[in-house]
Amino acid sequence: MKQGMLRILGALVLSAASASFGACAANAQAKPAAGKVTGVVRDAGGTPQMGASVELIPEIAGALSSQSFLTNTQGIFRSDKLLPGLYTVRVTLAGFLPTLQQHVRINANLTTMVRIEMESMFASLDQLRRRPAANSADGDDWKWVLRSASGMRPVLQWDEQGTAIAADGRTEMGKNAPHMLLEFTDGARRPGSVSNIASAPGTSFAYDQKLGGASRLLVAGQMSYEDSAAGGVATIWLPTGTLGAGPHTALVLRESKLGDTGLTFRGVRLDQGGAAALGDRVLIRYGAEYVLVGLGSSASSLRPRVSAEARINDAWKAAVIFASQPGGPNSMDASNGDLNSTLSEAMGQLDAFPALMWRGGRPVLQGGYHEEMAAERKLGEKGKLQIAAFHDDNRHMAVFGQGRELPIAEYFQDSFSNGFAYDGGSSSSWGARVALREKLSDDLELTTVYARGGVLSPGEEAGGPLRDSLRTAARNSVGTNVTWTSRRTRTKLTTGYKWVDGPALTRLDNYGEALYQMDPFLHVSIRQQLPRFGLGRWEAIADCDNLLAQGYISMNMRDGQAVLVPAFRTVRGGLSVQF
Repeated sequence: MKQGMLRILGALVLSAASASFGACAANAQAKPAAGKVTGVVRDAGGTPQMGASVELIPEIAGALSSQSFLTNTQGIFRSDKLLPGLYTVRVTLAGFLPTLQQHVRINANLTTMVRIEMESMFASLDQLRRRPAANSADGDDWKWVLRSASGMRPVLQWDEQGTAIAADGRTEMGKNAPHMLLEFTDGARRPGSVSNIASAPGTSFAYDQKLGGASRLLVAGQMSYEDSAAGGVATIWLPTGTLGAGPHTALVLRESKLGDTGLTFRGVRLDQGGAAALGDRVLIRYGAEYVLVGLGSSASSLRPRVSAEARINDAWKAAVIFASQPGGPNSMDASNGDLNSTLSEAMGQLDAFPALMWRGGRPVLQGGYHEEMAAERKLGEKGKLQIAAFHDDNRHMAVFGQGRELPIAEYFQDSFSNGFAYDGGSSSSWGARVALREKLSDDLELTTVYARGGVLSPGEEAGGPLRDSLRTAARNSVGTNVTWTSRRTRTKLTTGYKWVDGPALTRLDNYGEALYQMDPFLHVSIRQQLPRFGLGRWEAIADCDNLLAQGYISMNMRDGQAVLVPAFRTVRGGLSVQF
């Protein structure tokens, strides 16, 4: 009897042990519970930062790839499905130093709070410029180094006089010094803009003024002084202090006398833009500009724009774009925050007016709309491939040319040359683009673009107005740009060529040209830093477009003979100095 009881008891213990072992094995095979993370990104003053790129990098061996997010209008990001463990949080935003927070622990079934404080580039420079305490271990060899990101080479250091010196020896400016750019040039900044068909010597300046808090004000001006006086002023207000990562308001005023015609051009541009994040992966950029010009009588135009960018994963990104023609993406909405490019952008606003033309004796402005859907894929660490389909709907297409004694009611003549702008009428076309941009090395970058789209092309010559002789035709183009920088001679050279497979009187894929800086035919740009003398950093600049004068088409019209020019051959050169 006792032996029977012992056997029964042993069987029960064995069964319980087996059940316990099976439960443990099942739990071991079960997927671990996920954790959550939510965080907020602010600047040093506590202002939430919208559109910051947040990357969660697992520190667990063999874990899945990192996850990327964009902060919303309150600077908040979140993720609901994370494996428990340690993570590194990396945050980047234009105008701020990259921020890295390591060993953030994510626990199962819990929400981890992360607070990120980003430091602006200029605040960091001010701290770096201050001499450390006398008892510092580096007091005899004071050299503070600013790094653009973890693991990268030093890009900036301060010497004993408080002057910023880049890694290649170039002199930069400190926070307390005026942020100013001066250019002394001969030539048009953008041929085809108002009163800029012919080249003219001029002086341009741009100044960056910090206001209260984080806001800044950019002021730019331009004066031409040859046969006739011309000038303009532009102001850009940045409430968040960063161009391209927050709202902006721009006001541009321009006036120029048109030779001895007795006419004076006056123009006003008001531009307002901003961005808003939808969730963690979608960024909406929006804006509009109002243009009003007067030349005897007035002409006006309202030019809206909006785009939605969605990050699909770490490699793919998609975009839907609606923009006003002419021109590409508004550079104030997509600036990289670099001080030099910001000042150059302020100067560029002076000539961002659409082309002015005559039609029926009244002024009209070039205009139309561009719609686009694009997908972009990262190729490794230094390459990007874009595929896009687009539609262009133009109401007033500008055709430029050279000719004399043409009727002034239809041809807007340049007062200092035989150039003119003509309203070629409306045109609608579909197109596609494939673009590859890759940084082959630290000093060499390659851009290749194939595009197919519609252009105005000469048709059968008729006895009526010139626009009756023009037709919309499909054309193919292939262009390549190469940018090379020499650290030894401090030379930056950009050269490229865009080929078009037939006669074209207007630009093929105007939006893509502006996006990738792909001008028609042979173009060369040179920036040569000069030996240091006096104040600031001096550069010699030269920009040459359509050097071989290709694409010129001669036509006999009812109004006379003219040479139509899709891209003028121009040379613009001079000196640039930064303080």
